[in-house]
Amino acid sequence: MTTELADNVRKYRRRAGMSQEDLAHAAAVSPGTVRKVEQGGTVRMETLHALARALSVTTGALMASDAPEPVGRTEEPNRVNLIRLRAVLTPAVGLVDQGAEVLGEEPNLRAFSRTVADARVLYFSDSYKSVASQLPNLLRDASRAVAYYDSGNEHQQALLARAEALRLAGTYLTQVRQYDIAYTALAGAIMDARQAGDMLAAGSGVGGMCWLLVRQGRLDEAERIAAQSMDAVEPKITGAEPDHYAVWGGLAMEAAAAAARNNRPDAAKEYRKAARVAAAAVGTSHRNVSRHWSVFGPVTAAMKALEDSMVVGDARAVVRKAGEQEELSPKAWKRLGRPSTNDGNRFTLDVARAHTRTGDLSAAMDELTRAREAAPEWMRHQNMAAETMQEILGKRKRTLTTEMREMASYLGVVG
Repeated sequence: MTTELADNVRKYRRRAGMSQEDLAHAAAVSPGTVRKVEQGGTVRMETLHALARALSVTTGALMASDAPEPVGRTEEPNRVNLIRLRAVLTPAVGLVDQGAEVLGEEPNLRAFSRTVADARVLYFSDSYKSVASQLPNLLRDASRAVAYYDSGNEHQQALLARAEALRLAGTYLTQVRQYDIAYTALAGAIMDARQAGDMLAAGSGVGGMCWLLVRQGRLDEAERIAAQSMDAVEPKITGAEPDHYAVWGGLAMEAAAAAARNNRPDAAKEYRKAARVAAAAVGTSHRNVSRHWSVFGPVTAAMKALEDSMVVGDARAVVRKAGEQEELSPKAWKRLGRPSTNDGNRFTLDVARAHTRTGDLSAAMDELTRAREAAPEWMRHQNMAAETMQEILGKRKRTLTTEMREMASYLGVVG
């Protein structure tokens, strides 16, 4: 945790006339947690949200750039494992030109699009190693196609094909926390789609960029670009295409997620309202994963809104809404359509954490087990799953059950 963050928390606490104990009480954390933050210790982003709410400032106001922490003795494994992909996205630059792209024979854009679609299926089935191995060649082939077709409709189609490949790379890299090259890939996807004149494809790429920025704690920027992009793609007439409403509503959800985490609940509510309007216009879950990475409708909007209650620490509201709200009932999904697999799994983890916070450890374990059965590899990459399991172990007073021990081992959680 940065020294500047520690100084900011101390500064705002003193400005509010609070002692460390006062701040701890207002934020519903322990006094030791406040001391830890002000001494430069590491805490979860969720704790920073709580401190910001108690101090009546945005989370972003508590966070500022500072010198990075010293690296460990061993390099992060993924930086080495993904070196081929890193080389494609961030090629070396020297004083001698590397030469023009060798064009070769005419690319088959239709076949290339099918290959990208197959790789996307692998990503959504959590076959991350397979995705990582295919992406370098996919991105090289996409760039060759853009170079080969330098004008006309073929150039536009080649740009959109490369945008899809870059979006896949950026989403995968965000998932595995390689944020630097994820940014490069997502920025490229947005620029290619814009150059091709497809603002909806570009808008969906902005959604991926917002997810990355939120993960980095860049909440002000995430909300700003989501809101600006909403204005750029807002459906202007009643009866617009479902794709149009889905992209606009998706951006509203991204803006809401950033605002809620940045202690801007009123803004988050307005964005959620916009998402519900878009969901109502769509009617049922609308799927366009191939171009817009979108599964959007009333169920998705309700699931994402539930995250806001978790962000502000209202676990009881999460449990209550998960059990009572119509759109969140699996029975209603037959009428309204199912959410995406990723959104459904994320919802399951939210409910698991809420049960943990309310003391129902058995129900929490049921939800974690459900998430693991649905997406075992995906779950390994979710901090929320590991943190929830850590809380379960901390709250369990009796001997751990076999299920708890096995889940802890699976998620790499110790004590």
